[in-house]
Amino acid sequence: MPTLHIEHPITDFDTWLAAFNRFDEARAQAGVRGQRVQQPTDDPNYVIVHLDFDSTEQAEAFLGFLKERVWADSESSPALAGTPRTMILNTAATR
Repeated sequence: MPTLHIEHPITDFDTWLAAFNRFDEARAQAGVRGQRVQQPTDDPNYVIVHLDFDSTEQAEAFLGFLKERVWADSESSPALAGTPRTMILNTAATR
């Protein structure tokens, strides 16, 4: 199952989370099967997001949507600070 990994600094978690939640329907329509939002224990101004998809193509398409429609518009991403770092991951091994 491919996972879109996203990480970036933020200015305020509550503001960021409200904006993230506004895109629930877009994530569902894009085929997101599961999602996790995490923060480093020592940095409340940083988030790491994992979005699981059935295919790499779905993950790539949603990443394009984020780059073109969400992150490019400060109203859509009000607490974003800096450029998100992204990668699409495949599970290599499990225990």
